[in-house]
Amino acid sequence: MYGLPDGARKSLMVAVSEFQSDAGVSEDEDDATEEGTPSVTLAAQAADLLSYIMGCAFGRWDIRYPIGQKQSPELPNAFAALPTCPPGMLQNADGRPAEPNDLTSDYPIRIPWPGVIVDDKGHLDDVEIRVREAMDAIWGRQKDAIEQEVCDILKCKSLRDYIQKPSGFFADHLKRYSKSRRQAPIYWPLSTASGSYTLWIYCHRLTNQTLYSCINDFVEIKQKQVSEDLVKLRNKSGRNAGEEKDLERLSSLDSELKDLRNELLRVAAFWRPDLNDGVQITAAPLWQLFRFPKWRNALKETWEKLEKGEYDWAHLALEIWPDRVRGKCRHDKSLAVAHGLEELYEEPPTEQKKGGRRKKAASEGEE
Repeated sequence: MYGLPDGARKSLMVAVSEFQSDAGVSEDEDDATEEGTPSVTLAAQAADLLSYIMGCAFGRWDIRYPIGQKQSPELPNAFAALPTCPPGMLQNADGRPAEPNDLTSDYPIRIPWPGVIVDDKGHLDDVEIRVREAMDAIWGRQKDAIEQEVCDILKCKSLRDYIQKPSGFFADHLKRYSKSRRQAPIYWPLSTASGSYTLWIYCHRLTNQTLYSCINDFVEIKQKQVSEDLVKLRNKSGRNAGEEKDLERLSSLDSELKDLRNELLRVAAFWRPDLNDGVQITAAPLWQLFRFPKWRNALKETWEKLEKGEYDWAHLALEIWPDRVRGKCRHDKSLAVAHGLEELYEEPPTEQKKGGRRKKAASEGEE
C-alpha cells in the first residue's frame, strides 16, 4: 500500500514477527495484540476494509479519494490543533461534515443522509446493496473477485452473512473502535429478537427524529408488506410444505416487527441523543435492540447506572429525570455548570452557621 521496496517490506515483517514473538502472540492469532490494537492478519485487514466501505456507503468517508477523483489531503503538522474532521471524511468547503447541499449530483454513490440503512434483501437501501455500490465505484469489474476474496478470508458465505452475524461485522467494528475501557462503535445494528430484520444507524447523524424515521420509513412499510403476504398465504387453500414454512417465518417476522416498532416508539418518546455524553450512554436506552452479547450487556449495565443516578452529569439524564437532576444541581455546582443551570445552585451556609444550626437542632431535640 505504501510502495515499500521488497527489502524494506521483508525487514518490516521480520520486526513485526519478532515483536509478536516477544509479546507471546502467534502469527495466526486473530485477536488484538493489545486491547483495541488489531493484529497484523489478513482477517483484520479484510474487516478493516469492510468497515471503511461501510463508512463510504454511509457517507462518513469520501469515496472520491480511493477512486482518484480527489488527491489525498496532506496530513497536518503533528503539533497543530486537531481538525474538526478526519482528513478522509466527507466534508464541505469549510471542513465540516458534508450535508446534502454540499455535494453535486455526480457524486459516485448515493448517500443515505438520515443515517439509516436496512438489512432487508431487495430494499433500495439494503445494506448489502449499499456496500456493493461502494465496492463497484472503487473496483469496478474487479469488485466480485474482491468480494469473494474478502468473504473467503473472513470465512463467511456472503457479505450479508458477515454483516448479519453479531459475531461478524459488529464484533470486529466494536473491537476497531474500542480502546482501554472506552467503547465507541459508530454503526449501530438495531435488530428484531432473531436478527431477521436489522436497521443500521450511523450515530453521527443521530437526531431526536431518527427513531421515528426508522419506524415511518422502514419498519411500518415492512410490516405492511409482511402483513399482505401473510393474508395471501392464509387465504390460500392447499398450501405445500414450502408455503407452510413461509407462513411460519412470516408470522414470526410480523410479531418481531411489532415488538421492534413498540420498543422504538417507547424509547423515541424520551430519547434526545447527545454524543457529548459518549456513545455508551447515548446508546444505553436501546440496549434491548442489540444482539452482540458483550455490547448489549455493557449498555444494559450503563442504563441501570443511569436509572440509579450515577451519570446525572449526562444530558440524557436531565432529559429523562429532570426533577432528580435539577434537585442535585441545587447542591452540586459542577453538575449545575455541566447542565447550564448555574442559577439553580445554592451556596452552602458558612461553617459557623452550620454549627449554630446543629446546636439549635440538638437543644430542640433535648426539649
